[in-house]
Amino acid sequence: MNLLLDTHVLIWALSDPARLRPDAARAIEDPANTVVVSAVSAIEIAIKQSLDKIRLPGPAESWLEPAVLEVGFDLIQISFQDGLRLRQLPWHHRDPFDRLLVAQAMGGFTLCTHDQRLAAYSIAVLDA
Repeated sequence: MNLLLDTHVLIWALSDPARLRPDAARAIEDPANTVVVSAVSAIEIAIKQSLDKIRLPGPAESWLEPAVLEVGFDLIQISFQDGLRLRQLPWHHRDPFDRLLVAQAMGGFTLCTHDQRLAAYSIAVLDA
């Protein structure tokens, strides 16, 4: 399975894995699965830190990428096609970061999220 982590799931996986549902934790830890983290999450974390809406161990630019790579997750960028997929998405969800993650998931990923509203899209979702 190819798993794309929603931003909150990434934070939980790195800092508080006990918050993850057992099925999600097993899927993330399963070496047979590919787990990816999107640049969307880096952008979301950076913006929320700059607005003081999220408390993390330090500035994301100093620890996030090394922490993601250390646990064996892969990094993916936002493609031109990901951006174009946004036009066809129904407005089940208004958060631009989540909409971008949904667009990326449409490229062959199961989105691992705790946000039940994202299940309204035509993508595979694993409840975290």
